[in-house]
Amino acid sequence: MAYLLALLAAFAFALGNVLQQKGTLQAPAPEGDPRFLAQILRQPVWLAGGGLQVGGWILQAAALDRGPLVVVQSLTTMSLVIALPLGARITGQRITRRVTLGAVAMVAGVVLFLAVGSPQGGTSTPPAAAWWSAGLSSAAIIAILFSLGRRRRGAPRALMFGCAAGVGFALQAAVTKVFMTVIGKGLPAVLSSWTIYVLIASALAGFVLQQSALKTGVLAPAMASANSVTLFASVVLGITVFGERISNGNARLAPAIAGLAVALGGIVLLAGAEPPQPAEPAPAADQSSGAAANHLAPSDGPEA
Repeated sequence: MAYLLALLAAFAFALGNVLQQKGTLQAPAPEGDPRFLAQILRQPVWLAGGGLQVGGWILQAAALDRGPLVVVQSLTTMSLVIALPLGARITGQRITRRVTLGAVAMVAGVVLFLAVGSPQGGTSTPPAAAWWSAGLSSAAIIAILFSLGRRRRGAPRALMFGCAAGVGFALQAAVTKVFMTVIGKGLPAVLSSWTIYVLIASALAGFVLQQSALKTGVLAPAMASANSVTLFASVVLGITVFGERISNGNARLAPAIAGLAVALGGIVLLAGAEPPQPAEPAPAADQSSGAAANHLAPSDGPEA
């Protein structure tokens, strides 16, 4: 059941990201202007994408409640492959040979990692020291990547902001796994738990950074960087915080790591996708043609 829920979450995330990108591109503020974060809230297509993202998070939370963090995050990473054909139709993204090869490599790598690695669940109550280390390290990495991304434009900016968002999403998923054990104890227990506040902070950080990456207009680098870092960081958090194991035996560890490397390599290929071609200024051309036709049209006759 965890596998199915994770795949459904991946589809919701994929369509949600594409619709949100369409909404960010419709916002009047240019790339780099933070006012677009307020403008997108008035875009119906963005709000629809946001609803799908919330639905995806609920499905992901249900999957995390039933399966290991590494397994669930590996499957939700497939949202990138699902988003590519959707992006080609909705936002005019270009699917080249490089993008196709990257998508195939990513799917093959994830399948190999799950089939050979056989990730096993760990503890459901990690120690406080592990959470402090994970939280402070994640915050420092996000701050560094955000600082680097602000100095760039286009695809490099999408990559940096996407990587920072991926760290936030990985921490959010890890905290969600613990939050699911608290939510059944009632509202007082939820409000008194640290998990709700770290969950909100990591979700907000991931949201702002992901929207900023999508605002560049290049879907593949924005999602590829976010998904690859989310997957890698989730593996690290699963091992260091929850004590999860990638494989039951040393003989299967190398193929499992190889599968993960192939998946990450596929995502790197996808990160080099070409941006969509700008739309032709059809209305202006039509107006010019109309003006030219009026200029060349014969007059009805001399004025009286």
